[in-house]
Amino acid sequence: MDRLNLKAVLGSHPHVQAVKSGELRSDRFDLDFIEYTPTNSAFKPMVREQAFDVCEMAIVTYLMAKAHGKPLVLLPATMLGRFQHSYALYNPQRGTLGPSDLEGKRVGIRSFTTTTGAWIRGILANDYGVNLDNIRWVTFEDPHVAEYVDTTERAPKDKKILQMLLDSELDAVLGETSDNPKLKPLFPDPAAEAAKWYAHRGVVPVNHLVVVTEKLAKSRPEMVAGIYDLLKRNKAQAKPAEMPDPVPFGVEANRKSLELIVDYAFQQALIPRRYAVEELFDETTRGLN
Repeated sequence: MDRLNLKAVLGSHPHVQAVKSGELRSDRFDLDFIEYTPTNSAFKPMVREQAFDVCEMAIVTYLMAKAHGKPLVLLPATMLGRFQHSYALYNPQRGTLGPSDLEGKRVGIRSFTTTTGAWIRGILANDYGVNLDNIRWVTFEDPHVAEYVDTTERAPKDKKILQMLLDSELDAVLGETSDNPKLKPLFPDPAAEAAKWYAHRGVVPVNHLVVVTEKLAKSRPEMVAGIYDLLKRNKAQAKPAEMPDPVPFGVEANRKSLELIVDYAFQQALIPRRYAVEELFDETTRGLN
């Protein structure tokens, strides 16, 4: 049978470098990598047009795509996982602000539907008792999933999120980092907060996994399993994983993190119901570990 040539988008993560460079290859298919910088700029064409066969994707984007019937299938192959507490900033020129102080404030975020945003809002609501509906959300981009109705306030087109924070037009921002000495982390000691959160939750928040088109999954399920196997081999030969592992592979290894982000996404009305972890996969990918 002819070798398949598959269009693929993956970020430049250490644990996929051998696959991206061609050092690790399959004997049944070739991955033709297309570079998108930043990687998240590929999510919209993948959701809206299935522009690639294989694509890295933020988990909340995938959950919303699933809710709207997009023909995509999830692989339990984590490309990016990280603690989220350091991705929230405020401007101390306007006084000290902590995570419990955001109600009634103007908070900027690139898009309301970003995965980092969903994680941090989940932390604010569930760990700090913040009523998210009492925050004035200001956004800068459309959601990847066109069908989602975004009711947030849109920043003027010429405005930049961190500059608005520096100019006191926003009280805080989520999903951003900065080494500007005028800005401070919303969580006073992000590393300590992350350690405490991990002790309580037992997971590293998962941001990006991998999806394939439903067309590929239905017509060539063995190729989908082969893609997963190739990525898993690359991860195994990459430098030893940190502990806890920020990029787990396999349904079971990702279960707790997926359950939590499904919970947060449902609480925030990004998806219409809570999906069981098994529902996020198909017959082939459900068995991958």
